[in-house]
Amino acid sequence: MVMGVRYDCCDKRIKARLFCQFNAFFITLQAQSAIPSLHTVIFSDRMASRKALFFINYFTSIKSMYRQRFNSMQALRFKHFTRRSYALFSCIGREVLICTLSVATLTYAKADGVSTKPVHQTAAADTLGHEEVKLDEVLVTGSRAPLTALQSAKIVSVITRDDIQRAEAASVNDLLKLATGVDVRQRGGFGVQTDISINGGTFDQITILLNGVNISSPQTGHNAADFPVSLSDIERIEVLEGASARVFGSSAFNGAINIVTRPDRESCVRLSAEGGSFGSFGGDFGVSLLTGSVSQKLSGGYTQSDGGTKNSDFKRRRAYYTGSYTSRYADLVWQAGLSSQDYGASTFYSAKFDNQWEATRRIITSAQADIKPFGDERLVITPQAYWHRDVDHYQLTRGKEGAKNGENYHRTDVYGASLNAHATWLLGKTAVGMDIRKEHILSTAYGDLLPENEWKDIHGTDRRYDHRGDRTNTSLFLEHNVILGGFTLSAGVLANRNTGLDGDFRFYPGVDLSYRPNEMWKFYASWNKALRVPTYTDLYTSNSVQQGDTGLRPERTSTFKAGTRFRTRGVEAVVSGFYSKGNDIIDWVYETEESRKYHAMNIGKLDNMGYSVDATLNMTELLPGSFVTRIKAGYARIHQRHTTEQPVYRSLYALEYLRHKATFQLDHRIWSRLSASWAVRWQERMNHYEPYTKVDCKLQWTAPTYSLYVKADNITNHRYYDLGGVRQPGLWIMAGGSVKIGL
Repeated sequence: MVMGVRYDCCDKRIKARLFCQFNAFFITLQAQSAIPSLHTVIFSDRMASRKALFFINYFTSIKSMYRQRFNSMQALRFKHFTRRSYALFSCIGREVLICTLSVATLTYAKADGVSTKPVHQTAAADTLGHEEVKLDEVLVTGSRAPLTALQSAKIVSVITRDDIQRAEAASVNDLLKLATGVDVRQRGGFGVQTDISINGGTFDQITILLNGVNISSPQTGHNAADFPVSLSDIERIEVLEGASARVFGSSAFNGAINIVTRPDRESCVRLSAEGGSFGSFGGDFGVSLLTGSVSQKLSGGYTQSDGGTKNSDFKRRRAYYTGSYTSRYADLVWQAGLSSQDYGASTFYSAKFDNQWEATRRIITSAQADIKPFGDERLVITPQAYWHRDVDHYQLTRGKEGAKNGENYHRTDVYGASLNAHATWLLGKTAVGMDIRKEHILSTAYGDLLPENEWKDIHGTDRRYDHRGDRTNTSLFLEHNVILGGFTLSAGVLANRNTGLDGDFRFYPGVDLSYRPNEMWKFYASWNKALRVPTYTDLYTSNSVQQGDTGLRPERTSTFKAGTRFRTRGVEAVVSGFYSKGNDIIDWVYETEESRKYHAMNIGKLDNMGYSVDATLNMTELLPGSFVTRIKAGYARIHQRHTTEQPVYRSLYALEYLRHKATFQLDHRIWSRLSASWAVRWQERMNHYEPYTKVDCKLQWTAPTYSLYVKADNITNHRYYDLGGVRQPGLWIMAGGSVKIGL
């Protein structure tokens, strides 16, 4: 915005009065991002003429100097002061222009980092095909201290709300399949159970977050993607690749995935329903209420299906509540969620048993405050408390009860509290913090055997929890960020102590660098170390097909990553490469050809290295009116180098990595509000898996208050396998719609 003052006084007496009034009035103006601070200017009678000329000439030169950066101009009229006898401008009786104030905007800046802030602090497009809102100074937290998108030393893959609306997807897992650096090994339909890994790692080596809250389970990563939210609740999905211990704690061994829920901009009700192949049907609802500074949202949903293959039927239920309060000195955010699912597990854990069954229940709660003692971002203190419970009921043979038949119960509780603070000062941004996380499990198989008088009844059964495991994880964080123009240096360290190990503190440093020479290019590099403690499944599993090991050592890694991003109007491309040097990596293996059980073991040194290329063409910006609206393509390649002193005949997870993965997406208009989105994915997995190509499509009619769609999964009806002998379904067709009703 530009403000100016036109000074036009011919009468000497009027001039004298004006300069006398200036003697009692001072002006302090600061032009953000474009004009340096303007110090107080005081006019006196003696120097009236000289200072008036200086005042006018100075701001005239400033205006011409920064003319090319101005985006808009607006006249500012001081009508209010003309009615006061003491007012500065009452002596003139005509329009007065005071000076020039410019605010430069960063036209193409947008978020590209992992955010732990609630999404209500930002803006985003809410309709399909709407141009993405360009945010000039979006705070991102790929570091402990929030940095703007332009300042951040990390580039993070972001699946936006628009991507979610376009995609032929039934779950978060389906969306992640289109991220080039992510490996999704799906077992059940609709993402009932999915193993998610990043850059050649395993499913236990990533941290899953919901609105910045760690909801990963110390029991197993198999159920990590069991979210209490549906796709309609999600604003965006952020994927941070590489070791991130100093940002998210020791569990972020190979990366992190953050699910950010979306608020509504007004009080409303959302309803959706769908149905289709294999007896699939379900629905969701959402109610949003906005009253002053308080925002609340309640949602829920239900889905069931026959699954499309033998013993793959499922029922899923979910409920989620979130709220926020915003003020000058404090922002509060809270959430609670419940998810429940029962499903046929086919050959999920062993090809020898094709009639397995499992039921899981998850409860999550958290509360967080951003306290700003000075009413701004100079100092922000963030306390957080969270709790989540995971209940797992497993049958090796569906319907057969009792420990001798392979039936087990597990109940895992995680209690956590953290206190973080970040301050902005002359030398940059500094962040300090601590997190205490208590992990507790009651089980019929995992943990130490309890005395009989300490056994706990299992609700609804005649079984009792007779094993228990406890460990406490303490993390201390320190980080400093130096920002000089387009250069950012972010360096920090995590000090971690886990009572499940030896109780000593271990230190994991990291450094991130980025350089942005202009608006189009950004170069970045990073080095980070991390550690992962074995899960309770790794340590204690013992049945006819699997055997854990209580003597497992924690995994360790050092990850190097470098790349560049190019962005201009309508075009964005990212090229990156990584090298991850792992030690004491844990995997489930056959040690010899004669082995009949998978054993958990430290398989030695495992180095992952690779690169990825992603490109997006927004055709509506390149060629307005184009039939094709967007084109996206990506490719990732990974190579492993494994050395060990112990023999490994067959791997179940770590050595079954994706060597090649290619994705292609095309969006185009058909007629009026009718559009189509196509997705093609080709991948090749190591360890005797056949390469396959999968084609999906979605037709959608989009209106301001409702939408209708038909989507087809696996159009070519290709039969493929992502994990072991778990066969995936063929062609899957669904149809549905949603409606929004204002309150």
